[in-house]
Amino acid sequence: MRRVFPSVKGKVCLVTGGGGSIGSELVRQLYAYGAGKIVIADIYENGAYEVSCETGGNVVVEIASVRDRCKMDFVMSQYRPDIIFHAAAHKHVPFMERNPEEAVKNNILGTDIMTELAGKYRTDNFVLISTDKAVEPVSVMGASKRVCEMLVYEKALVSDHTCFTTVRFGNVINSNGSVIPLFKRQIRTGIVTVTHRDVTRYFMTIPQAVELVLCSLELVENGGIFVLDMGENVKILDLAEQLIREAGMEPYKDVKIEFTGLRKGDKLHEKLFYSHEKPQKTIYKNIMRADGSGMDNLSDELKELYAMADKNDKDGVRSLIMKMTEGE
Repeated sequence: MRRVFPSVKGKVCLVTGGGGSIGSELVRQLYAYGAGKIVIADIYENGAYEVSCETGGNVVVEIASVRDRCKMDFVMSQYRPDIIFHAAAHKHVPFMERNPEEAVKNNILGTDIMTELAGKYRTDNFVLISTDKAVEPVSVMGASKRVCEMLVYEKALVSDHTCFTTVRFGNVINSNGSVIPLFKRQIRTGIVTVTHRDVTRYFMTIPQAVELVLCSLELVENGGIFVLDMGENVKILDLAEQLIREAGMEPYKDVKIEFTGLRKGDKLHEKLFYSHEKPQKTIYKNIMRADGSGMDNLSDELKELYAMADKNDKDGVRSLIMKMTEGE
């Protein structure tokens, strides 16, 4: 992939979730590539503080939640960003299974608000950070991100200025809450837990993830979905065994491996694309693209979903969000 990104030089960039694993690395790289001003919007002040200390005076922090329309409107009016990188989201599958209304309020409504404001303030580019769990989702978190993808696509169809795109990530190595740091902690206890002996995942590094985001700006295809070619998926059991050996110990002898069973919302194997998306090559050999897609009556379904979430109707939210994303 190319290591120069003229599309960000001198631009005002807003990074929602800019204190998180992906958001903070994005801020660092935008700073290195000469962005004119970088605005971090994050409700978690500690992460935002850390990355702002590493960068220069053109990085500013706004403590804000993407689900707060009035505050985000104020932020947009103050800075008028040329590019929005929308990384703010709840991502932990088990937490969202137990709190599906929060997946709606933060992931979906937050995206709805930010896409609306991107159009209102005539932002040049809006990039949604999504996940392979959005493909044929079996979890609330995955389904929420799939709805976000559809929202972004439908905004692209009617936009007269802003270019709306989506990037899908696999598992990001060493991101907050990812499996490798967990395994390293567990190795010290003598017991590593794996959900299923056959479970596999796609992996990418944090720098690879951020490069994918920046490359998508260079491709500029309204409504497109971009995915890094991550090669073969990795067997999680093999990964656990490798990390134990790298720690100077023997699997099953020095460190036990326990199989806990797939959790609600877990898949054995992830996919990068729907079968109907027909991925194509791009000018970057490691990046593939596909056309986005929406759904009939999305706005009506969202109104019902938001109403259920406001009432904390967990069962209603879970049922409707899964119905919205099934059978694509």
